[in-house]
Amino acid sequence: MRLKTLKDTEVGKKTVFLRLDLDVPVSDHGNILDDTRLQGAVPTIEYLIRRGANIVMAGHLGRPEGFDKSLSLENVGFFLRGKFGIPSSGFSRTKLKGLDAFKIGERIILLENLRFNKGEEINDPEFAKKLADTSDIYVNEAFAASHRIHASIVGIPKLLPHFAGFRFEKEVEELSKALEKPDRPLVVIIGGAKIETKLPLVEKMHQFADFVLVGGEIAEHDEELLKLTHEKIKPSSKLIVAKVNEKKDDILQSSIEEFSKAIQEAKTIVWNGPMGVTSKVTNQDLPSEQGTKELAKIISRSSAYTIVGGGDTIAFLKKERMMENFSFVSTGGGAMLSFLAHGTLPGIEALSQSFFKSS
Repeated sequence: MRLKTLKDTEVGKKTVFLRLDLDVPVSDHGNILDDTRLQGAVPTIEYLIRRGANIVMAGHLGRPEGFDKSLSLENVGFFLRGKFGIPSSGFSRTKLKGLDAFKIGERIILLENLRFNKGEEINDPEFAKKLADTSDIYVNEAFAASHRIHASIVGIPKLLPHFAGFRFEKEVEELSKALEKPDRPLVVIIGGAKIETKLPLVEKMHQFADFVLVGGEIAEHDEELLKLTHEKIKPSSKLIVAKVNEKKDDILQSSIEEFSKAIQEAKTIVWNGPMGVTSKVTNQDLPSEQGTKELAKIISRSSAYTIVGGGDTIAFLKKERMMENFSFVSTGGGAMLSFLAHGTLPGIEALSQSFFKSS
C-alpha cells in the first residue's frame, strides 16, 4: 500500500496540521505513565522542525463528554516542551482561530483535547473546516486513532493536501507484512477483553492464519468463538482457546504449553492483548500476569518475525523491559485489529482521496 508521505511534499515555511496520537495513559495526578506513542511521533516532528515548518499539533485524550480538566492536554504539552528543549517561559496558553491551545516555543501550537468539542467525534464538517483553516498541509501521525471516522481523521483531509507521517507509514508497512504473503506458519495470538472488537479479527484470521491462539478475558467466550468458526466460515487454521483459572484472571499453564508448541513452529507471529489481568501501575507485579509474562518470553525466544500491539500489552512489555525483543511494536490497539481484519482503515482511505480546496 503506497501512501503519500512527508517526503512527497515541501513543508518549509508552511503550517502543518499534525494529527498525533496523544491518548496516553496518565496517573490520577495527570503524569504520563507511558510515552511510547509520543516517542513514536518524534522523528516526524523533528523533520518538520528541521524543514522550517510551523506545526499545529492536535489529538485527543480519553473519552470526555465536554470539557474535563483531568483530560486536558496540558501535561502532554509539558512533555513536548521538555522533549524539544524549549524553556518553561516558552510555554503558555493561547487561542488559535478561536480554539483553545498551548503555545510551545515560537513554531509549535498544541490544540486542546479535540474531544472537548462534540464536532470531533461526529465528524462535523464545520468543525473539520475550523481545524483545517489553521494550516496549509495535513499530516496524519495517529495510526492508533485512524479506525475512527472523526473530523480530525477523515474530515480535514478533504480540505487540505494530506500526507502520512513517518510512523504512520511504518505501521502500515509492517502490519501489511502479516497480510501480504507472510512467512508461514503464521500464528495469531489474541487476548485481552472487548470481545466485540476481537471477533472480526478472529473470523478473518481463521481463513488466513495457520494457528489462532485465544487467551485473556475473551477466552471465556470459547463457545461463541467456536460457533463462529465452525458455522460461519470454513477455517484453514487451527484454533486453540486457552483454559482460564478459577479466578478467571489468567490462563492455565497447560494452555501456555499448548500455545508454545504452535509458536515454536511459527515463522510470523502477530500478538495483540494480554493473557490475564495486567497492572496499570509501573513496576507492580500481579500473579495474574504470569501467563502474559511466560508467553512474552516464549515469543521473544522465537526466530519468527514478531509483531505485537495493544495498549495493555505494550505497557506490560515496557514494564518488563522486553520491548526490544520483538521485531515490530505497533502503537495501534483497536486500529491494529481493524487493519488486520479489513486491510485498511478510514484514516488510510482518507489519505488516498483527493482534497477539495475551500474558498
